[in-house]
Amino acid sequence: MLRRRVVVTGIGLVTPLGTGKDKTWNNLINGKSGVGPITRFDASGMRSRIAAEVTDFDALDHFDKKSAKHLDFFVQYGIVAARFAVEDSGLSINKTNCERVGVITGCGMGGLPTIERNYNLYLERGAKRISPFFIPMAIPNMASGHISMQIGAKGPNLALSTACSAGTHAVGEAMRSIAFGFSDVVVTGGTESVICPLGVGGFAAMKALSTRNDDPEKASRPFEQDRDGFLIAEGAGMLVLEELEHALSRGADIYAEVIGSGATSDAYHIAAPPEDGNGAARCMNMALQDAGIKAEDVDYINAHGTSTPLNDRCETAAIKTVFGDHAKKLAISSTKSMTGHALGAAGGLEAAFTALTLKEQIAPPTINLETPSIECDLDYVPHVARKMEIKTAISNSFGFGGTNGVVVMKRFDS
Repeated sequence: MLRRRVVVTGIGLVTPLGTGKDKTWNNLINGKSGVGPITRFDASGMRSRIAAEVTDFDALDHFDKKSAKHLDFFVQYGIVAARFAVEDSGLSINKTNCERVGVITGCGMGGLPTIERNYNLYLERGAKRISPFFIPMAIPNMASGHISMQIGAKGPNLALSTACSAGTHAVGEAMRSIAFGFSDVVVTGGTESVICPLGVGGFAAMKALSTRNDDPEKASRPFEQDRDGFLIAEGAGMLVLEELEHALSRGADIYAEVIGSGATSDAYHIAAPPEDGNGAARCMNMALQDAGIKAEDVDYINAHGTSTPLNDRCETAAIKTVFGDHAKKLAISSTKSMTGHALGAAGGLEAAFTALTLKEQIAPPTINLETPSIECDLDYVPHVARKMEIKTAISNSFGFGGTNGVVVMKRFDS
């Protein structure tokens, strides 16, 4: 089958750096941290009391009071980011094209705060107090379901739940849906919101979170020698992917072209990557092969870069395996140094950042990188964003269960 070209024509962001694409991007390239003390609940008894919350989002700016009450945060963020992306794309969805427009989203955990709240109601007041909206609020596919209803998209409606790779896998599947003719347009990305006692407590119990509670803005320290864990975050990143001729026919502004993706499994451990980063390396190689390019064609990597001792070391090893001597020439950013780790939403956020990086020809910085770990000896664009020529870029995501995802994009020329 002839493979069709796929481009990014819209971006919508709801992040700890701001609600809206422009606010987030400006804060990102200026190296601003979105991390602070947890305000969503009383975290005084937690080992980790800091997170990257979305602080400027008011549900009543986007939904009526009744609707807001019956939508978990991850669904609210996903809907709003999708609305922003569609508006940004200038796409009109109507009866003539709606069956060719799909929605494919990623989400790692779904409505955990809703689950927690309703279980507490059950314990305190019995089963009759469980909300009839509990299940529709909690299940991970409700973001894609609500988005499709809101924008009138009647094509594929899918939700992937592959931990921290979910958003990246969603973008990859959206690309394939268009490339192989199942859709002309797909709204895709990731959304997540689990900053609640169970979410924070669970990751803290695994000793996965930073405990740098007295200095939150410097707690997310990817590739730094004294990194001590990731910062749990929330938000949504949505993109409009579109078949190239479809986009050109309506005069759409194009951010970047999506040219390949990869998905592999470590088949190794429930939470830890193999020391040599083999699964991640195979995933990057698969994505490059799918894109039809060589390793030396890549200029920039938006790294998974979680600020955990294992991930950063193993991802660096994987990059060296794939790129060889070219690894030293790559610009590599961990934008999680600013946004924290938004779990299933991370791949959506970072795919959007990668498209903006290609459009604007600016590599975002990795902040808080004072003394790199001895094993992390590549160019991580420390401290300050870098204006540079970027023709081709990849975005990495790796998740619990050994699941890996990579998306490849290139600057759109013609």
